[in-house]
Amino acid sequence: MSIANILSLLGGLALFLHGMQMMSSGLEAAAGNRMKSILEKLTANRILGVLVGAAITAVIQSSSATTVMVVGFVNSGMMTLTQAVWIIMGANIGTTITGQLIALDVGALAPFFAFAGVVMMLFIKNQQINHYGSILAGLGVLFIGMDMMSTAMIPLRDMPAFVNLMTQFSNPILGILAGAVFTAIIQSSSASVGILQALANSGVVGLHSAVFVLFGQNIGTCITAVLAAIGTSRSAKRTTIIHLMFNLIGTTIFTTVCLVGPMLGLSLVDFMISLTPANPAAQIANMHTLFNIVTTLVLLPLGDYLVKAAMHILPDRPQDQEEGMHLAYLIPVNANQDRTIGLSAIYINQIRQELDRMLDMAKENVSTAFQAVLDRDPSLIAKEEEVEDYIDFLNKEISRFISHVIVQETNTQDSATVSGYFKITGNIERIGDHAVNICGYSDILKKKDVHFSDEARTEIAQMRDVCQEALDALGQAVTDPVGWLTQVSALEQKIDDMTSTFRQNQLERMRRGVCSDEGCILFSEMLTDFERIGDHVLNIAQERSNAPTE
Repeated sequence: MSIANILSLLGGLALFLHGMQMMSSGLEAAAGNRMKSILEKLTANRILGVLVGAAITAVIQSSSATTVMVVGFVNSGMMTLTQAVWIIMGANIGTTITGQLIALDVGALAPFFAFAGVVMMLFIKNQQINHYGSILAGLGVLFIGMDMMSTAMIPLRDMPAFVNLMTQFSNPILGILAGAVFTAIIQSSSASVGILQALANSGVVGLHSAVFVLFGQNIGTCITAVLAAIGTSRSAKRTTIIHLMFNLIGTTIFTTVCLVGPMLGLSLVDFMISLTPANPAAQIANMHTLFNIVTTLVLLPLGDYLVKAAMHILPDRPQDQEEGMHLAYLIPVNANQDRTIGLSAIYINQIRQELDRMLDMAKENVSTAFQAVLDRDPSLIAKEEEVEDYIDFLNKEISRFISHVIVQETNTQDSATVSGYFKITGNIERIGDHAVNICGYSDILKKKDVHFSDEARTEIAQMRDVCQEALDALGQAVTDPVGWLTQVSALEQKIDDMTSTFRQNQLERMRRGVCSDEGCILFSEMLTDFERIGDHVLNIAQERSNAPTE
């Protein structure tokens, strides 16, 4: 095999993998956060879940990418482990479409796909069409790479050493091991199956030698999801275990059939060859499709047992409960935040959950602050400051996460949503600051023995109640953004009106001489903090109303 052939082989593999990446990125940019709503509606039913997994994988030509997406969804709480099972099963079926397209010689149209996609990307101003162009161009590039690999491998059939090596793979253990290792290295079963088909088309290997390599390739593709699960939750790790169990069980079933069948006069391999005797690539594609469809049909009724097995293999541990200040939801999909399908939906959901957690802390501090003033209890300041430190920590970490992901975001709507979340975290942090200010007044009240009148205490209690009502409204799920924003705006206006009224009442108390100088100053400062809390509540509501319906 000449240097030119080797370079052509490597170039073809590079184009093949880059084509898959283009398709995945195009779908991510086109779908963005809508992937979440699609999956939520369809994965409750196992049949629909399988179909969704198959459809997504068929579009992006990579079960690894779909499984990584599922790991991220489970990790962020968007999907249950049971729902993940159906998507994984479908992904294994969907990944076979690449092999079938290769067998049908769709690659002859590859230059047209690539050209049409590039035209859509460069000459059409509509951004959504640009994303679809990326998907189409990626498909074309993928098949151009496949054709380059097939051509480069033709000389291998005349190399006795290489042909002898291929015959060794008829040994089940060696074949499965070779397929698993090679696929794990390039992290794509579609690519490794495509290379196997290229070898078959070049006359280097037949189905009898390739079948066990094919089974091993299904196992090797799990490595991508395993890598993606590093640093994620236990549930996300269980998702990769289910993926691995699916392919191990399928490999066991089909290896047994292929070994025992000939002894009984029934050869599955010979039968698959007889279906398309003149098309070696189709033989491999058909076996690959049969493997995944049959395994899915066998395991479909057993999905709940796969979940239980995964939980038994990787049970919950007490030490997994984090203590101290930590991010509960913002866990990167993988170490490098690589682009992967569904990433927008994953991190938008993670940020929203973390913001809800941060808002609950701020709400708790506001309630504590007003109670400390009413009770003249400065002992609550220590607790208040501890929670405020946590809020500051979350603000810093959420802002850092957002600044990282927004650079990579290609979907315009999702980019705007993430920008809105950046503003929300700052406003929540400011609510926490005002709560600390209010709580601090309790220390002055105690030290200087300042007492508010009953009328002033009643007004302070009313401030507390309306603040809690406004913050509770912020925590509601937003299904009707316009109506919800109107509700919160009315509460903010109520806070403004109360501030104005209470200031007038304070002046009247001063004229009557029932309010000390120190008490007047503290009450006035508290009104300022009270009004500012309302302003930040409205800012948060305005940003949330522009985000996708939750």
